[in-house]
Amino acid sequence: MTKNRIRIVVCGDNGVGKTSLIACLVKDQFLPWLQDVLPPITIPKDFSSSRYSPENTVVVDTTNSDLVTLHKELKNADVIWLVYCDHDSYERIALYWMMMFRSLGVNLPVVLCRNKCDDEAEMLLSSSNYMDSDDDQLDNKIEDEEFIPILREFKEVETCIKTSAKFKVNVNQAFYLCQRTITNPVAPLFDARIGELKPLGVLALKRVFMLSDMDQDGFLNDDEITKLQKKCFSKTIDVNELQFLKDTLIDISSPNQEYEDYVLYVPGRGFTKDGFLVLNKIYAEKGRHETTWSILRAFHYTDTLTINEKILHPKLDIPQSSSVELSPLGYRFFVDMFLKYDRDNDGGLNNDELHLLFKTTPGLPRLWIETNFPFSTVVNNSACITLQGWLALWSMTTFIDYSVTTEYLVYLGFDKDAKDAIQITKPRKKRRRNGVFYRAPVTDRKVLNCFILGKGNSGKSSLLESFLGRSFSEAYSPTIRPKVAVNSLELKGGKQYYLILQELGEQETPILENRDKMNECDVLCLCYDSSDPESFSYIVNLINKFGYLKELPIVFVALKADLDKQQQRCSIQPDDFADQLFIDHPLHISSTWPSSLNELFIKLTETALEPITSTAGLGPAVLTKDIDYRQSVVAISSVIGFASLFTFTALKIYSSFKNNN
Repeated sequence: MTKNRIRIVVCGDNGVGKTSLIACLVKDQFLPWLQDVLPPITIPKDFSSSRYSPENTVVVDTTNSDLVTLHKELKNADVIWLVYCDHDSYERIALYWMMMFRSLGVNLPVVLCRNKCDDEAEMLLSSSNYMDSDDDQLDNKIEDEEFIPILREFKEVETCIKTSAKFKVNVNQAFYLCQRTITNPVAPLFDARIGELKPLGVLALKRVFMLSDMDQDGFLNDDEITKLQKKCFSKTIDVNELQFLKDTLIDISSPNQEYEDYVLYVPGRGFTKDGFLVLNKIYAEKGRHETTWSILRAFHYTDTLTINEKILHPKLDIPQSSSVELSPLGYRFFVDMFLKYDRDNDGGLNNDELHLLFKTTPGLPRLWIETNFPFSTVVNNSACITLQGWLALWSMTTFIDYSVTTEYLVYLGFDKDAKDAIQITKPRKKRRRNGVFYRAPVTDRKVLNCFILGKGNSGKSSLLESFLGRSFSEAYSPTIRPKVAVNSLELKGGKQYYLILQELGEQETPILENRDKMNECDVLCLCYDSSDPESFSYIVNLINKFGYLKELPIVFVALKADLDKQQQRCSIQPDDFADQLFIDHPLHISSTWPSSLNELFIKLTETALEPITSTAGLGPAVLTKDIDYRQSVVAISSVIGFASLFTFTALKIYSSFKNNN
């Protein structure tokens, strides 16, 4: 990440020309007579049109005569510009200066500069091939034999350059190299000692390649290269430049060349992954690693080659009792991802397709693995997740932990701000009626959360399986870890919702004791086994123990209704208990009765949308009484109004008759 201000400390033996280099940099001319040490100089961005420059750069001159000040400046530096000029000062680079930096604990990038190369500079200036261009000079970085041992021995030394303050050669370039060690550091990308890209750099570039290979054919064609160029550099690539890149890769992969065993470019198809990596290696070798950084930063990589945490997990201000859902843009993106990777067009993502889809990510989201992916949602006959299940899972993920969704949006190559793919619902409001608080109707939520509670072996797990369209199984195993099932359903009028059913398992008590967790619940489904006389008492005890559950909308469900109904051994029977709470009697459901299951899931969704209809003390019975009361009031008011009108009319007639007489 580019810094707004960097500090360059220029050091080296006395007499190597440190002060002359700084003066030449600032004045653009050689000044033969200078004071021993210049004060710190701030160079603004406008000093150069270089796109690598930070807002301000402070250049600090030093002297070997004041070690206290020198050590202080080194500890405050961002980069060290280390200068030498002859054999003696060269020998002290390894023996004195590098040892000093390490003893001070200064782990900073070092730009090694051999100054006073006046003879070579004069020859360069007289050459007809000399071009006064920053990029050309940077590309023509000189690696003299004396630089190689230093580069190999000291990883702190990022690059080396020859300069001449007298002839103004490479002075600006050396300064830019110092800036670029901070703004575009080569160390994370390239190992100069072995001449190879570093592993993290290779992984990052491979991910960029995969995200840019839109048709997933293993090549970057001209159109894909053009789009990549536009994304990274905000301009289209020149036809001649593109052809030059192709020719370069063809030349170096021809027989008897360095990459003859590699396929780097295939005419008519495009650049291979190896070709893309080799191009970036060439950029690093030539000192043009800023090109690679421009590519990586367009894909949100930081200097440590990790994706920017602020991009992965943007900060959202979510009001209490609000929820987070995918926006239409988010749904569109995930639909496109599914269709792109469903290569066999069978309507499901198999293991190979999923592996390819998640190749640019850390793998399947942990939340999916913990909820038994893919069987927590809809799968086809081959146990492959369908588009319906795919969207349902992302809806659930966003609801439960939106940061997982934003993270994977970035990993999967979502081009816009991840926040654009999600939306925050309005805070849930509460109203009061008959002295009872209840949740107001929901108008802007499409994802609804239901907790299923009930005694063990009452049929809760079978209910979850039925919700996902799976056939009933007689096999029983107690639920230990929480289970989740998420699916979409359509209500009258064509409105589509996603319903999350959660069976809590052994986590039931801790979750019920956590009021904040329960506030995430839109509707409670309280289940009992209608064929087990001991089953309903569990529900009664639960509500008596956790009285606040009455504040949530409740739907009672009598499961296993296809079996013989049993009188419940409880202080109160289910229908009477429902009447006591003024809510609907239990729905009688069987996993073998599809119509009853559909009725239940619609009932749960409608209850979450209109909580008043199933809130204890405010359910249908109270609403009916309230309606009857209002109708009575209206009737009485009508009678009174009619009597008043009759009396008024009679008085008017009597008054008129009296006046006439």
